[in-house]
Amino acid sequence: MTYVVTEACVRCKYTDCVAVCPVECFHEGPNFLVINPEGCIDCGVCVPECPVGAIYAEDELPAGQEAFIALNAELAAVWPPIAEAREPLADAERWAEVADKRAFLDTAGAAPPA
Repeated sequence: MTYVVTEACVRCKYTDCVAVCPVECFHEGPNFLVINPEGCIDCGVCVPECPVGAIYAEDELPAGQEAFIALNAELAAVWPPIAEAREPLADAERWAEVADKRAFLDTAGAAPPA
């Protein structure tokens, strides 16, 4: 099992989770973070740190968020790791309560779909 960053992170990119991760398994894209399932040790310390509640255990994902399992793995393979907390996106507070944000996910740097 691994932990998964879900849609709530899109356009927020708070990095409180990164600051507590003991194995540096987070990777950073333009407006989203992902967890590398190969590096995640399933400790769960990141879950309570996320101010928007975007991180779930793989087997506890909310309905409709299952696609983020593969998306985290795919993007972690191409996005650079992030090991230190940074400022959230400038308009993160405005986006924190917005639902259905997947269409706003910027996957720049990822390989185009096959």
